[in-house]
Parts: sequence; structure tokens; C-alpha cells
Amino acid sequence: MEYKLALGLEVHLHLKTAKKMFCGCDADIYGKEPNTHVCPTCLGLPGALPVPNFDAVKMTQLLGLGLNCTLNNNSHFDRKHYFYPDLPKGYQISQYKQPLCENGFLILDSGEKIEIERVHLEEDTAKSFHEGGKTLIDFNKSGMPLVEIVTRPVFKTVVDAVAFSKKIQDIVRVLKVSDADMEKGQMRLEANISLRTSEMESKKILPDYKVEIKNINSFRFMEKAVESEIKRQSEVLASGKKIKQENRGFDEKSGKTLSQRDKEEAHDYRYFPDPDIPPMEFDQTYLLGINTSLPQLPYQLKETLKTTYKLSEKNSISLTNGLGLLCVNLFMRVVESGGDSERTANLLLNRPETRDLTTEQIIKLLTGVSNKIKDTELEIITNEVIAKNDDAVKEFKTGKMGSLEFLIGQVMKNAKGKADPVIVRKMLTDILSK
Repeated sequence: MEYKLALGLEVHLHLKTAKKMFCGCDADIYGKEPNTHVCPTCLGLPGALPVPNFDAVKMTQLLGLGLNCTLNNNSHFDRKHYFYPDLPKGYQISQYKQPLCENGFLILDSGEKIEIERVHLEEDTAKSFHEGGKTLIDFNKSGMPLVEIVTRPVFKTVVDAVAFSKKIQDIVRVLKVSDADMEKGQMRLEANISLRTSEMESKKILPDYKVEIKNINSFRFMEKAVESEIKRQSEVLASGKKIKQENRGFDEKSGKTLSQRDKEEAHDYRYFPDPDIPPMEFDQTYLLGINTSLPQLPYQLKETLKTTYKLSEKNSISLTNGLGLLCVNLFMRVVESGGDSERTANLLLNRPETRDLTTEQIIKLLTGVSNKIKDTELEIITNEVIAKNDDAVKEFKTGKMGSLEFLIGQVMKNAKGKADPVIVRKMLTDILSK
């Protein structure tokens, strides 16, 4: 039997605040000596009282608006009780029944609408290290402001799940609420995975279990983890057994998910409103102020580039996704100063070193290369070179990169020196990778 994927995501993000969530500790913890950014509050010592970070609250609400959420006029913090070595208080200050933001959505480039259940704010836990049979704890991360974006289980493919996660990263960077650097742990992904029959999918019936893959720290690993878990669950179901509800981790070396903790019974976190933190009330004037501070989001920027700056669909997407966002404002300034849209975009996208130049320097560079070959003509020459050098093409596809340099030389020769070698390299790579 062929099974269908039902996947929900939890995206965790460190907010870009100066201080931690409930204390005055410096939030610049990355790469610092263990346990140097701590105080009685984030260490969970008796008698220490939490004071909410207003900047973190405001950033969460701004993100909620960016994800088409409803902002609640009334919200509060809850205590979520459970025991773990990196949770010194025995509870985490989080949000449960009245989060800051609810019922949002995000439209992917594929047209899929991803429903977002909630965006809530909490404190992060400490970090555990296991060495020589002992567990060591670094409390620098404890108390960091952590926003959690929870989707409904609407993903039918891992491709859409990765696309959604990348869009979240782009949005939070445009909003300047998080750097979302996955290598630093500023953005972490958790995937809730279930499999169901085609009939269940058509009737919108969810399975009675879910397996949660915890703490995924790259888009590539998430893709591999989900694919591995789909294979594992399919094999279990095919054998006539039932899937065990549990938390699992992804082992990068084996490429498989590994069991971490059973969740056969729903955990009783004994949520209740934190008595040390008063409820929050937001009036319409304040919420309207948040709304007016919302900048253009990537999908809006894309339309602006196409309509106002007359840029092609392809380059508009490239400039509003991933690293392209780093130079979109520079692109606008150059075009407004007289630079050609397509040539400016190609220069900034294909030659990263130009992104550090001033507007005037880029205009001068564009003027200086005005006699360069057109992209359409260059593509014709490139395809002709590929067609005439079948052996070099085959060698490239077997991993011999020296053949690529040969092909680049042939294109440059046929273009009579008018082609940019950086653009030639990219064009050849794109064509040969199809």
C-alpha cells in the first residue's frame, strides 16, 4: 500500500534582542565561554523574579503580522512543567491558551497555502553536553527569547516543508527580528511526521499517532530526516505493526532517525498562568502601530521588482530569496540611479564581490562593461559549445571539474572576450546540471 505524508512543523527562532527574555543578561551568547552570561533569574535560583522583555514581545507580534496572523488583544505567559537537566526551575515560561499570535498562513511559490496555528513566545532552555558518562550544562542559552511557529499538519511533501522553512528564514531577516543562523542554533526545526492512506487523506482524517524529529539544524538534514522517517514508518506499517508515538533524532552519519523518548501517553505539563507575570493587554492604537512598522515582505518585494523595476520573474525570485535579499536594496538604489534592471541584477547575483561596492561604483562598472555580450547571445554560444564537446560534457557529469574549465575557455573564445567568465561558469553549470 502507498502511504501519504501528513507533516506539521515547529520552527524555533532566537529573537534578536539585546537582553534575554526575563532578565537583564546580555543576549549575545554565541561563541562565549560557558556560563558567563547568567544571573539568578536565568539560573532558576529561588526568589529570582522574571520581568518580560518588551522588545521580544513586540518582535513576536511583528512576525505574527508578517505571517498573516491575528494578534490577540489579551495574552499571558504560562508555566509548562516538566523535568529535564537543562531546565533548572522544573518548568519553562511559555504560552499555551492565549499566545500572542494565532491563525496565520503563508503562501509558497508552488501556490500551496500553509496554515499556521500559532506564534508564541517563551524562554529557551540551557544546553547539555555529554562527556565521559557525565552531563555538563551551559546556562548561557537558558532564558534566551525563543519564538515558536507552529503549523497545522498540512504538508504533503518534504519539498514544501523545506520551502516553508526557507521562507520563514527570509521573512525574519527582512523583519530584522532574528538572524536565523542555523549553525549558531538561532533557528531549529522540528517535524511531526505521520503516514496515512489515500482514503484517509481524501477524508482529511489524521492518523492517531505522530513521530516528532527534534532539533534539526539544517534544511538539508530536515529533508534527509523526513525521507528516512517516511521509509521507516512505511516498513513498519507494511509489516502489520503499529507506529509507536515517540520523539526521535536524526543521526547525520547513518542517515537514519533514532529513538529518543517514548510519548505513548500525552504528557501532562500542568500548564497554568505564571503568577509572577501579569497578563498583557494591547489596545488597538498599539497594534495599529505594529502594523504600520511592517516593511515589505519578500513576496511583496518580488512584485515590486517586477512591476516598478521591470525585472524578470527569474531574477525577481532570486533577489527575494535567500542570499539575494542581502543585495535587493542595493539593486533598487542602482536602478534608481540609472542602472539597467537585468544587468544590475545579474551583476549582483553572479558576482558576490560587487555587493560591497557603492551605488556609484556599480554604475561605473555597468557602464564600463556596456560592450559585453547579451545573455541571449551568450546562451546560444554556450549551447553550441556543449553540443560540439560531448566528451567534455560526459567527463563533467562524472565529476571531473577540469572539463568545466575547458568548456568555459571554449565559450570565452567563441564570445571573443566579451563574456564575463563568472556568468559563463554559472550558465554552463546551470545547463549541464539539468
